[in-house]
Amino acid sequence: MSSRLHTRARALLIALAADGLLGELPNTLHPVVWVGRWLGLGEQIAPQGDLRRLAWGATWLGLSAGGAGALARLAPQHPLAQGVLASTLLAYRALDRAVGEVQVALAHDDLAEAQRLLGWHLVSRPTGELRADEVAAAAIESLAENLSDSLIAPVLAYLAGELPGLAVYRLSNTADAMWGYHNQRYEYLGKAAARLDDLLNLAPSRLTAAMIVIATQMVNRRGVTAWAAAWRDHARTASPNAGWPMAAMAGALDTVLEKREHYRLGSGRRIADAAMVGEARTIARVVVAGVAFALLYGAIS
Repeated sequence: MSSRLHTRARALLIALAADGLLGELPNTLHPVVWVGRWLGLGEQIAPQGDLRRLAWGATWLGLSAGGAGALARLAPQHPLAQGVLASTLLAYRALDRAVGEVQVALAHDDLAEAQRLLGWHLVSRPTGELRADEVAAAAIESLAENLSDSLIAPVLAYLAGELPGLAVYRLSNTADAMWGYHNQRYEYLGKAAARLDDLLNLAPSRLTAAMIVIATQMVNRRGVTAWAAAWRDHARTASPNAGWPMAAMAGALDTVLEKREHYRLGSGRRIADAAMVGEARTIARVVVAGVAFALLYGAIS
């Protein structure tokens, strides 16, 4: 392994440790919040008309990505500084905590609170009509999908392009989260963001599914079933990427993860509940441990 990859692996180990120990920055300091405000400004001043909004969205995204990368290049190159800064663009601890809050609410039979927490932290769709099993399933889906977006993809982006690469990835992912909807408001404005995010997540989503399979085999010996579900059902979602980790997790837990009128992943017999959310979190933690072990090996080998 080259000395450059050694250094990047060390920085990422620091980033994982900082994310785990320190968690999220306050909103006033968080770079992703700043990115969101910048994208919000771009939407406010966007022109009307489908083709003009398409061109505006692509231009705003391109200039923003270039600016984010340029700002990231100004950061100190020491692994400690790089790691601490990179940690602000990871979000595994926040993801696990959000899923855990839904799990606790379900365990206490507080469906209204579980619905509220799911809608506040994890999904954009309405949650007020969801049954308890649907809330649990949605939390598991979000955990699986965002394990790629919040951990695996940022790690790969940093390994490929250091802090500028990670900054560009996070901007693209945030733009897709804000603009990537098939409705009158965002169909054209967010098209470039959605396509770029799809492209950048092609490899991470599939790697995440593979790591879920390996972690599942270690946790409950259902790795083969997890892989079979991922291979069979990954194309059932509108996204070319989200189905891979979500279907793998469905197979891992012997359940069905379903979004009404959109997709149905897995063919298991178990009904999702609070305990199953905990099982999914355990599998995700094994994935995180695997990433940390691989980075440690890369840092010292």
